[in-house]
Amino acid sequence: VQPWFLYIIENKYQHYYTGICKDLSKRFAQHQSSGPLCAKALRGKGPLKMIYAVSLVDHSDALKMELWVKKLTKAKKIQLISGKLACPFDVKLASIVTL
Repeated sequence: VQPWFLYIIENKYQHYYTGICKDLSKRFAQHQSSGPLCAKALRGKGPLKMIYAVSLVDHSDALKMELWVKKLTKAKKIQLISGKLACPFDVKLASIVTL
């Protein structure tokens, strides 16, 4: 079973974008391209930097964690990224993608 990933990307305005996918490298490249598969919220706002990535066991957990993260304030997201906020999901840190 292929894991799902949750990631947080920071754009040039220091805004955070949270998403989920099955292939981190491919999805980050799509966002970086600002092409048709790039999230509208990130288009034209590069350079983009992936600042957080974790793997989850399945799509259901990835969706639940995505919703949880999106409800966090930016201050809480910063705590999550730095490891100061406990995550209520069973996650493993994943390698950050850089292009």
